Amino acid sequence: MARAVNGTIHKNRRKKVLKAAKGFRGGRSKLLRTAKSAVMKAGQWAYRDRRAKKREFRSLWITRINAAVRENGVSYSKFIHSLDKLGIKMDRKTLADLAYNDKEVFAAIVEKTKLAA
Repeated sequence: MARAVNGTIHKNRRKKVLKAAKGFRGGRSKLLRTAKSAVMKAGQWAYRDRRAKKREFRSLWITRINAAVRENGVSYSKFIHSLDKLGIKMDRKTLADLAYNDKEVFAAIVEKTKLAA
């Protein structure tokens, strides 16, 4: 009896890898062996960068808050310390959004922290 080499499971596995490699350049999207390694590597980078993204955004928020706070004559560290001392529980994402989109409200928050310091 002849050996089945093109079974549905085998075909579906290859199809899944090549579908995941869609958009890759050259043989990385056409040839199974190179596509498989390219998909594996892409998955490693995706996993790593999902975690790095959180660090990058926090850094961006801190930079935006720092710039906006310095316009109002306070340093970032003193501002955060005063917020903590006053018991104002606002995360950096919200503060950065206020600093970027609603400067008047952010300036009011900074003035309130200036009085506490």
